[in-house]
Amino acid sequence: MDEKLIELLLGGVGETFYMVIVSTLSAYILGIPLGVLVYVTGEGGIRQNRPVNVILSLIINIVRSVPFLILLVAILPFTRFVVGTTIGSTASIVPLVVAAAPFVARMVESSLKEVDLGVIEAAKAMGSTDWQIISKVLLPEAGPSLLLGMTIAFATILGYSAMAGFVGGGGLGAIAVNYGYYRYQTKVMMITVALLVIIVQIFQEGGIKLVNRIDRRMKN
Repeated sequence: MDEKLIELLLGGVGETFYMVIVSTLSAYILGIPLGVLVYVTGEGGIRQNRPVNVILSLIINIVRSVPFLILLVAILPFTRFVVGTTIGSTASIVPLVVAAAPFVARMVESSLKEVDLGVIEAAKAMGSTDWQIISKVLLPEAGPSLLLGMTIAFATILGYSAMAGFVGGGGLGAIAVNYGYYRYQTKVMMITVALLVIIVQIFQEGGIKLVNRIDRRMKN
């Protein structure tokens, strides 16, 4: 490979990491409270509230049902309002977060449902407040599952970021589209695909090892 191609790919990898890491963290900042709220207001939750639960679930389901490319185009005015532009890696973060936050919320809700109800009842019996149950029982007990979910979310957001290349997003997706699709440079497209696969494998394997280590510590 020539130096220009290597420089191009390294820049694409850097932009991809920037988009995916910032989007994943932001999606979790929004998704964890949303997932917790859906869980605690749902059936069997510590603060059951059917109207709130139904409204939140409806919003989550609607956003999740919209294909990412359509969602990305639909919220272009909102993206421009938030970051001042609709082109580039920073602009791609906005639709990535909007698409990923409901997905994260559902994974958080699923992780919390795996927590033994007996542990929650024991915390209630000791007089713990709702906030104490959430922060000291639910989230710590669901920790390994939440971490595993983060590796899944990372891979999903990475796939979304590649699709953003079709509408001016940055990163490896934009390189694959601009060089592999529009300019018919198959070699460049195959290299970007290989890099995306390698990045996903590294994060998934790292996440699984981290989860297993935490699980062993909790059991010991």
